[in-house]
Amino acid sequence: MTAHHCSCPSFQWSSTRPQLDVPHDVTPSQLETLLNGLRQTEERLPYSFFIQEQELAAELGAHLLKHKAGFCGVCAARGVSPSGSVQGPSSDTVHSQHCRACSPDGQRLASGSGDTTVRFWDLNTQTPQYSCKGHASWVLVVAWSPDAALVASGKCDHDGGVWLWDPATGKALGQCKACFLDGHRKFITSIAWEPAHIELPCRRFCSGSKDATIKVWEASTRRCLITMSNHTQAVTQVKWGGDGLIYSAARDCSINVWAAADGRLVRSLKGHGHWVNTMSLSTDYALRTGAFDHMGLAPGDIDARKAAAQQRYDAACSARPERLVTGSDDFTLFLWEPSTQKQPKARMTGHMQLINQVTFSPDGRWIASASFDKSVKLWDGVSGTFIATFRGHVGPVYQVAWSADSRLLVSGSKDSTLKLWDVRSKKLFMDLPGHADEVFSVDWSPNGHSVVSGGKDKLLKLWRQ
Repeated sequence: MTAHHCSCPSFQWSSTRPQLDVPHDVTPSQLETLLNGLRQTEERLPYSFFIQEQELAAELGAHLLKHKAGFCGVCAARGVSPSGSVQGPSSDTVHSQHCRACSPDGQRLASGSGDTTVRFWDLNTQTPQYSCKGHASWVLVVAWSPDAALVASGKCDHDGGVWLWDPATGKALGQCKACFLDGHRKFITSIAWEPAHIELPCRRFCSGSKDATIKVWEASTRRCLITMSNHTQAVTQVKWGGDGLIYSAARDCSINVWAAADGRLVRSLKGHGHWVNTMSLSTDYALRTGAFDHMGLAPGDIDARKAAAQQRYDAACSARPERLVTGSDDFTLFLWEPSTQKQPKARMTGHMQLINQVTFSPDGRWIASASFDKSVKLWDGVSGTFIATFRGHVGPVYQVAWSADSRLLVSGSKDSTLKLWDVRSKKLFMDLPGHADEVFSVDWSPNGHSVVSGGKDKLLKLWRQ
């Protein structure tokens, strides 16, 4: 077996290493044992294996026969296992860290805070870059455009303002009052950008508000293009799907599906008995990283980047249509195929308290849910079948985030800790103490290098291998 270098940046096998001969009936677990033995360390790490971009899930010989694959080598990949943390200097510690998001290329971080600023950080040097002022109240939402060229932020205020920032300079788009996208009557709860395979450079985004409306904005002119209003209570989250649909969840217990082109209501998804808090699309990772597929495309090669984003999205939907999962205060999750039907595919029960977040794994195979019942649950991403419960937190779990290879899951809790879970073994992989108070938010960079967390202790922590 020739082990080639891996696309996952956390592990590379040098081409100068000796070739290894393995039997045709070798299994992934046996290969994992072999590689851990070659590493000659006590730490056992989870691996996945690929042949011509097809994951090895059975015996090697059977896999080659099934996929009619040539024997060109096996690539071994694993997720990052954080072992430390860094933070900005004391002058950069701010009020409670409410939101943060890694850029689609995994190079930078945008964070929003209770001190009314948006901050940009360099994830490679682990240093702050810009502190952006303009908001008059707490920053509740930050969202990167899929081409990483712009960041939109929303605040907690009666006038529901949205600001646009250039992460390369830290400057707001426009001048003075023109920087401010005015339209919502109450504070912003969620922002989502139009996917890169639909439009590149990215120019449109939508915002959801407590005023029960969704607005579509033109970034370059800072104009509101469409206002969508069918919800009767606050919109809690919006998602811009890859097939021309916008999804909105609200406290009126419904999920609405809108046509992005004209704001027409396509269908309303009903089933939850209480507020719908959170949504995730099976294509989230493909939509997030589509313009950065690590193929060495030049930044200015827009057509190639758009084509690559389309290819990534098509691959994510090759087996089945784009799926949506929702979580609610009624302790349940629902799995939908909203582009084709209004009835849920599955109703998922088991949590004992309200659900804070749901999220699909990057490969779409799994769904993770975080709840006030102090647990994280794992579900099948296609059928909605319950798989496992991860227990270990002693306080409500606020957020979870997946590694790029879908093998590891990190959770942040009110108990001030993060915990890393191994999806294959269904067990705790690593405990990550370090925060002094509640961990409000957590994100895993798309390139797999970093986990970022922030919380009530006014600190932003970066965890790296």
